Amino acid sequence: MLKNRLLAAVALTAVMALSGPVLAQDAADPVVAKVGDAEILKSELDLAIGSLDPQLAQLPDEQKRAAALSGLVDVKLLAKDAEKEGLQNDADFKKRLAYLNDRELHNAFFKKHVVEAVTPDEVKARYDKEVAVIKPQEEVKARHILVKTEDEAKAIIKELDGGKDFATLAKEKSTDPNKDDGGDLGYFTKDRMVPEFSEAAFALEKGKYTTTPVKSQFGYHVILLEDKRLQPPPPLEQVEPQVKQLVMRDKYLALLASAKQGSTVEISDPALKKAYDEANKAEAEDGAN
Repeated sequence: MLKNRLLAAVALTAVMALSGPVLAQDAADPVVAKVGDAEILKSELDLAIGSLDPQLAQLPDEQKRAAALSGLVDVKLLAKDAEKEGLQNDADFKKRLAYLNDRELHNAFFKKHVVEAVTPDEVKARYDKEVAVIKPQEEVKARHILVKTEDEAKAIIKELDGGKDFATLAKEKSTDPNKDDGGDLGYFTKDRMVPEFSEAAFALEKGKYTTTPVKSQFGYHVILLEDKRLQPPPPLEQVEPQVKQLVMRDKYLALLASAKQGSTVEISDPALKKAYDEANKAEAEDGAN
């Protein structure tokens, strides 16, 4: 019982944040509950579920529905009492309602003209633009064998000179956690490793290994360079969400610029006007980059 009350209490907080018009009832939006004469539509319940506190959002679906419905019932009950007291005519309430109406209209406009207006071609074009200005870094692919002492490292180099396989020696002698992979470090740029290691690795020729031990804070390394290349850009599939955000930002800024051309913004407080102008200037500069 206590758990149910807790869920209802947390759900209530989320439900109170909801705003916007209720959709008309139809076959796809049935009544899921009634509180006296007041109906709760499926669309309202869906909104409540989507606005649940993160800790409740992890619950199984039926528990989420129950928590959201519990909060909605509480809202309907108290809303009815509020109307009886005439709170809908309160000046502060009307101001808040007007603000919420404007905010939801803004969000609906944003959804239609920004979120839903982004096309795959626009995302691909923005990706190509970003990739074109990237200066690729050099990266190498290497293996290493890490041991505690310089003598151990020298002994390993001697075995390599005698023809022993590097990956096999790494599995046998390295103390690094990647020993089971034959000391494989994959591709990395110079700034990814400690300076001593990077200097030695990037100085090697492809297919060569260090002929003297490389000391670092971790111990003594023997390094084999397997490949060198310019770092390729990340594939579009990997960064598509971030690129889409850039496209959405550009669309939003364009909408605002168009809206501002037909309107004037007057701010009576000099300090607030200065802060507003500076914020908008910074936003414009950011959008130009």
